Amino acid sequence: MTVQDTAGPAGRADARRNRALVLAAAQRALAERGTAVSLAEVARRAGVGAGTVHRHFPTKTDLVEAVMQQRVDRLAALAAEQLAAPDPGTAFFTLCRHVVLTTPANRDLCDLVQSDDGWPRALLREAGERFHRALAALLAAAQRHGAVRLDVTVTDVLDLFTGCVAIQRQRAGSPTLAPAAALILDALRATPPDVTEPGRTARDETAVRDETDAVHCPVCGATVHRSGTGRPARYCSPACRQKAHRRRHP
Repeated sequence: MTVQDTAGPAGRADARRNRALVLAAAQRALAERGTAVSLAEVARRAGVGAGTVHRHFPTKTDLVEAVMQQRVDRLAALAAEQLAAPDPGTAFFTLCRHVVLTTPANRDLCDLVQSDDGWPRALLREAGERFHRALAALLAAAQRHGAVRLDVTVTDVLDLFTGCVAIQRQRAGSPTLAPAAALILDALRATPPDVTEPGRTARDETAVRDETDAVHCPVCGATVHRSGTGRPARYCSPACRQKAHRRRHP
């Protein structure tokens, strides 16, 4: 057995470890400094030699594409994992929030992907297709669950991502969604059944039945205080009204 054969498995393990270190360092560096960061800087952050970086990624373009592929693959894996969630609607909107909150940190990378300068996109395109398939499956599950409008397509969701990310960039570093971005994502939700859509026959409001004439709050059982004028109150407080709404439209 030659020395090369003996060192083969260990060498491959080291190569995989070094590649992972480089990708992790590149992800952080590109998020902080954009595509202007040098391969030497990435090597320094990864704790490896510049030659190691060049062996895995001969050019910065190769490195950028690999970083983007890794990110999109992680999103695809997250979408696939959410398919096993007991509540597909909550899982779908959790993924949407994650995409909008984490993408602004990769602004330069996204701008590069959207440009038309001819740089390699084969790996990224394959990763994108995997993400689209996983997103489509999660969207369909959420629609079957009644959480997302039936007329929404994957293309619509991706378009909304673009708009939400642009809005979220104005709140760089914020751990919460910008109010406008939250409103846009809420537009994906199925119309509550007690709101009549244009062209749709109003449903029979007698489904509420006893709540209108109830003396006690149907949520907590407390006495409902009613005024002598206006629409009779159904609940003892706005909090209970909100809880009832959430139960009807989870």
